[in-house]
Amino acid sequence: MPTRREMWERLGEDVDVLVVGGGITGAGIARDAVRRGLKTALVEMNDLAYGTSSRSSKLVHGGLRYLEHYEFSMVFESVSERRILMDLAPHLVNPLGFLFPVYRGSRQNLFVINVGMWLYDGLSLFRSPKIHKNLKPAEVAELEPALDRSGLKGAPLYYDCSTDDARLTLETALDAAHEGAIVCTGAKVKRFLKDERGRVAGAAVEDTLGGEGTKEIRAKVVINATGPWTDTTRRLSSVPGQEHRDVLRPTKGIHIVVAAEKLPVEHAVVCFHPTDERVLFALPWGDRTYVGTTDTDYAGDPAKVAATAEDVDYLIDAANHYFPKHPLAREDVISTWAGLRPLIAPPEKASMSESDVSREHEILVGRDGLITIAGGKLTTYRRMAAEVVDKAVRLLKLTRMLPADLKPAKTDENPLPGGRGWPEDDDHDAVAGRVRAASQDVLSPEVARHLADNYGMQALEIGAMVAEDPGLGRALVEGRPEIMAQVRWAVERELAATVADVMVRRTQLFYRDLDQGLGCADAVAHEMARLLGWDEKTQRAMVKAYADEVALSRAWREG
Repeated sequence: MPTRREMWERLGEDVDVLVVGGGITGAGIARDAVRRGLKTALVEMNDLAYGTSSRSSKLVHGGLRYLEHYEFSMVFESVSERRILMDLAPHLVNPLGFLFPVYRGSRQNLFVINVGMWLYDGLSLFRSPKIHKNLKPAEVAELEPALDRSGLKGAPLYYDCSTDDARLTLETALDAAHEGAIVCTGAKVKRFLKDERGRVAGAAVEDTLGGEGTKEIRAKVVINATGPWTDTTRRLSSVPGQEHRDVLRPTKGIHIVVAAEKLPVEHAVVCFHPTDERVLFALPWGDRTYVGTTDTDYAGDPAKVAATAEDVDYLIDAANHYFPKHPLAREDVISTWAGLRPLIAPPEKASMSESDVSREHEILVGRDGLITIAGGKLTTYRRMAAEVVDKAVRLLKLTRMLPADLKPAKTDENPLPGGRGWPEDDDHDAVAGRVRAASQDVLSPEVARHLADNYGMQALEIGAMVAEDPGLGRALVEGRPEIMAQVRWAVERELAATVADVMVRRTQLFYRDLDQGLGCADAVAHEMARLLGWDEKTQRAMVKAYADEVALSRAWREG
């Protein structure tokens, strides 16, 4: 795998498709396009999954709540894609039970909810990880003893999937790179190039990491997949008299992370906030539990989105309402994350709450030929990507620039890198055993399982690295499973170029460690400096930039 610097050096070649934005949608578009035989480049101003795609609720789900709005086609599409993603990335997309407690006075009774559950299973063609079942209060108490039982009438138990959203994005982009796409992070579009007819014909891209100046990339089609930055990117192609109207209504969602013993849950527990009845979840996350999410309008810089004290208190209040025997306080919060939903703005005359804004996506083609994809959700990214590339192909046909040797992408059939060779019985422990054997038993069973869950079959190569250099098996944080080999792998195989890339999106120390990884940031920077040739000044700057990112996530503590 080329390093990030090597990817930058490849930029400048003429391409068929230039994708702007390295989130899950942009990565999916690049993977689909290059697998069809289109010469493809993807540029991302920061890091892969830097924005919304690493700040979601980390779920691959059918959208049960969309049934309430009669959005049956969206649910059918989502549950179909959920099944496909379980096959493409079985190490990252895993079944998770969702418990839906119903209390006296709930806005929906058990009968209506049960009908909805059967409809949900039916729309998945009864291919959910497991068919739902209805639990009596005593059965609920046995499964989730921390849950409030006063007034409890029962609870359906249904199944969706959890995921690591950042790693799903990363593997999608890396698969595109393995197929020949140029995937370059730290590459910010400054302006669009136009041809003699005024059509977008590429972009001028600035190196924001290496200080190598600006390059021009010529492209037959340019696709804007920048999520919360959609409108900002569209404005780069505006000309006087043809201003683009903004298409987004971004809403902010935040999550809080606490120790599992502070809020012990075995399933994702569906909660309705006691104040406004917005749907929330308390989700198990190994030795942690996280609670989310909020849904509030946001008008600021997407790069500065962060939790506020009000956001955190809102989630704590909900948790304490449903789990009164395990009350949370602000000091229990280990970390937070905040992301923006790039939702399509409803018509100006329509008045609706943030939660009622549609999660559907929209594909726009400007007068200048710029294709924009906006809205949508993580679960359906692959199908959205295919629709965008279909649109690009039609545009290439109209302009008589379509390559003659295109082929089907088959993105639904080809597993992501870590999923290739995964056992058909989905035995994570068996893979972990092979990883430990590859390390010649240097790695503990816990660390081997951690690697298998995060890297899939590629974890065998990490185990082999540790066998060759046992020092790479040392823990980044004492008592935690993340190891130094992951830093080396991130740099050499996953385009990591900053300390934050490793701590936030290649590992999850930013969220899970009690100190958010600050205690090992120097060691990570030292290893990256050795691999990337940083001088001491660069090394210190990288550590400070990461500390600033941690500080932003903790700013809510200052009120």
